[in-house]
Amino acid sequence: MSVSPSSSAQAAREALAARLGELRREAELTGQELALRCGWSPAKSSRIERARTPASDADIRAWCAACGAEDRAADLIAVNRQVDQMYVHWQKLHRHGMRRAQEDVVPLHQQTRHFRVYCSNVVPGMLQTEAYATALLSTIAAFQETPDDSEQAAASRIERSQVLHEGRHSFALLMEETVLRYRIGDNATMAGQLGYLLATMALPHVSIGVIPFAARRSVWPLEAFYLFDNRQSTVELLTACVNITAPSEIATYAKAFSELSAMAVYGGAARALISDAITSLG
Repeated sequence: MSVSPSSSAQAAREALAARLGELRREAELTGQELALRCGWSPAKSSRIERARTPASDADIRAWCAACGAEDRAADLIAVNRQVDQMYVHWQKLHRHGMRRAQEDVVPLHQQTRHFRVYCSNVVPGMLQTEAYATALLSTIAAFQETPDDSEQAAASRIERSQVLHEGRHSFALLMEETVLRYRIGDNATMAGQLGYLLATMALPHVSIGVIPFAARRSVWPLEAFYLFDNRQSTVELLTACVNITAPSEIATYAKAFSELSAMAVYGGAARALISDAITSLG
């Protein structure tokens, strides 16, 4: 199974670049002539047309003007901005802090009826306690060198997680056993977080599975991903958040989730793993 979380974004960039190339050819311009009209080096126009360099809004305006197609600029800029939302660098998303990023996804969470979430590194966001979220988000801000508003962002994350208690949503949440053992915050923070997992397992519309260390793997540990019904998958990479809407790629993530689910334990077996992790805190 091959999963390429940035392929949807790259395909969209290539489609936009192809449309720019068509404009140039319709205007009967060579790449060098277009670059001259835009005041660029020929290398820049070539990189944009080959989707090697993302075009900015200003680049698209200049390109359309050079081709005598100013009326096409608005539509192409709109497409370009949609592409930008598919692959968003964390530093850009968090440049003014993380609270707003938590709030921006509330509409998507409210609209989603069935959540499928897999995490191999930290507790899924909607299951985090405020103390755990604060410790985690503070670490992320320090690593990314972005403003640290972790307390406010954590509070927003907890408010967003109220969907767990609304009957019109259902949740299938998977995590690797390693998540239970990684120390985020101090022992009290981890104990509170693990205890909250045990409490959340009692909710009737929430399924929590843990993939044990000893599970026989049919799928290797993957990057964290969130499936929102069958219309979007959000994948969390080290440097960026990838929002996938291509049906074929969503199907691939759904297949991965199904196979990962088959390796997990639930109910009493999952509670035992969580309780063992609490005991190990000493």
